[in-house]
Amino acid sequence: MNDRQREYFKNKLLAWKDDILKESKETLAALQEESQNHPDLADRASSETDRSIELRARDRQRKLISKIDAALERISEGTYGYCEETGEPIALRRLEARPIATLSIEAQEAHERREKVYRDD
Repeated sequence: MNDRQREYFKNKLLAWKDDILKESKETLAALQEESQNHPDLADRASSETDRSIELRARDRQRKLISKIDAALERISEGTYGYCEETGEPIALRRLEARPIATLSIEAQEAHERREKVYRDD
């Protein structure tokens, strides 16, 4: 991977992280503004369900931010774009689709096959 490609992925990861953080701030603001006084039990239950779903989504995004930070760290270390298992370069098309990828397609497929075998037991 050349310097231009590393810079491209760094900018892509930073923009993705900024989008996630902006969405999180908007969600928190919306949750704080939302009135908790629902006279109808069904409305209250619906509101609580919506809140729970939103908070689970934010938790997933929090975990995604840590993966983005790890990818940015790999860029600064010079290990970004290489499979953690095989050491082979990860295809640019895979990194374009999933910039936080740490495994090549082949290694990821092998990992998923092993996971499925252990899960079926």
